[in-house]
Amino acid sequence: MKISSVEAKICHVSEKTNWFFLAVGDEHGHVGLGEATLNGWEMPQLSFLDAWRKRLMGQSPQAVFPKLVVYPHGAGGLIASSVISALEQALTDLCAQQEGVPVYEWLGGARREAVRVYANINRGARDRNPEGIAKAALHAVGQGFGAVKIAPFDGVYWADADKPGFKALVQKGIERVAAIREAVGPDIDVMVDCHWRFNEHQSLALLEQLKPLKLFWIECPVSENPHGFDALERVHEATNRMQLRLSGAELQIGERGFAPFIESHRLDVVMPDIKYAGGYAQMLRIAELCERESVHFSPHNPSGPICNLASLHLCASAKAFLILEHQLAESPLYEAVVGGYKPRLMNGCFQLPQGPGLGAGLDQRVLDQHPYEALAENANLDPRLG
Repeated sequence: MKISSVEAKICHVSEKTNWFFLAVGDEHGHVGLGEATLNGWEMPQLSFLDAWRKRLMGQSPQAVFPKLVVYPHGAGGLIASSVISALEQALTDLCAQQEGVPVYEWLGGARREAVRVYANINRGARDRNPEGIAKAALHAVGQGFGAVKIAPFDGVYWADADKPGFKALVQKGIERVAAIREAVGPDIDVMVDCHWRFNEHQSLALLEQLKPLKLFWIECPVSENPHGFDALERVHEATNRMQLRLSGAELQIGERGFAPFIESHRLDVVMPDIKYAGGYAQMLRIAELCERESVHFSPHNPSGPICNLASLHLCASAKAFLILEHQLAESPLYEAVVGGYKPRLMNGCFQLPQGPGLGAGLDQRVLDQHPYEALAENANLDPRLG
């Protein structure tokens, strides 16, 4: 099998999102798929892909896999890592299709029959009032999800604490979380994503305010850069005293990028993303490290349907696993762009796909109807966060 084509396929979804897919074809007509969505960075991703395309054409996947290496210190950062990760995903899909087996079988077999998922309702909840957030959570529960996540602290940034309105923004976020808990009751797991919006002092105060709501985890309250490790460790100690999990590290690259969080137990839950962390091979190695160190493995997956399918196959195969993220209700294109395919949800778990490879393909007609559009400068997270 030789690589005969490498194409980027970008689908404009909303004012915040372009899904960035890669399709790698062989001379027998198979097409493997990967996802590299990194909103706002599509043009440099395309430039990086152009440089790689010349190295791939006419090569076998087995010859290419050793070259698809990501480095946490690499100058290309997430731009380079996202493209490399998507290429690795696509070649894995291609190999599984060639052998006529699902990706999880090609990876070594399924360790679980179904994969527990939680609904990320943040982008689907366009009414940001507590009542609207609660309605979105109830919608997710009504579909069969047993866990939901919200990023409730719109507009909050730690360095703005002395500015008018800061406390009101934080309080509004707490009210959103409280509305979810009241709406869904005590038996549904609730996660809160803070997107690194707080400093240590603010995080500790926030934890006390959220304590009565019995969260499943709190995610990324403080910076995860090395300069913030001491503060992160103290916040971690506080969450553990409250019997609350601390999760994060979604933007790290490769096993080496995750090792400082896993081996030093700075987090209870790490959230590697198959789009950025190096593809299946690196994700499986991160899961093995989590198993050795008794740290939970819970892949980050708030993007498009190809990443969702890839993450589903991965979680079926990984040694360690807690729960998988699922982007809910951002756009009806989520199902349309993969030909209407939707993983079956039972008892809060996705059932495993049964077809060869990923088990679904892209609908070119839908892609043609929703071509790439540049996103507004302020479409996504404040660049000061991280």
